[in-house]
Amino acid sequence: MATVLSVSGSPSATSRTARLLRHLDRRLTAQGHEVIPLDVRTLPADALLGADFRHPAIAEAADLFARADGVVIGTPVYKAAYSGLLKSLLDLLPQYGLVGKTVLPLATGGTTAHVLAIDYALRPVLSSMGAAHIVQGWFTLDEDIEVGQDGTLTVAPGAAEALAQVVDRFSDALGGRTALPAVADRAA
Repeated sequence: MATVLSVSGSPSATSRTARLLRHLDRRLTAQGHEVIPLDVRTLPADALLGADFRHPAIAEAADLFARADGVVIGTPVYKAAYSGLLKSLLDLLPQYGLVGKTVLPLATGGTTAHVLAIDYALRPVLSSMGAAHIVQGWFTLDEDIEVGQDGTLTVAPGAAEALAQVVDRFSDALGGRTALPAVADRAA
């Protein structure tokens, strides 16, 4: 199966976006893919903001993108756009750093007014970086993502079903998957 880089562009350590990605990572792993998580917030801020292409952590992140067959990009939406943290990383990747990659864009946010951020803010950047195939992304409302006291994640049934379908289409685009029931996505 494929190697998938799962990138969280959230600056928050308690991010719903990151938790949702890790939840979806388990589905991709169960389908036979190797999933490598990358939380951009763990990269050195001085290297990101100073555009230090040679910093070992930035070079390693670029290498992860280069090795991946597919990339899941998750971001919270702020002011109708993807996070500045994610932008700072994407700006440090080679101009055509997504050539040959299948990409799944995902976003989370507090209002449906931001649902088009994937298509109008994120998709053009991914396309300009040469992504071979950008599958249909998905926007999930913050209210549909619940984190329990013990850290368990529960996704509202309608959102869970939609996310399962989106992830499965991404998996299919990568070259196949093992069928999984949608029920498995209701809780982590």
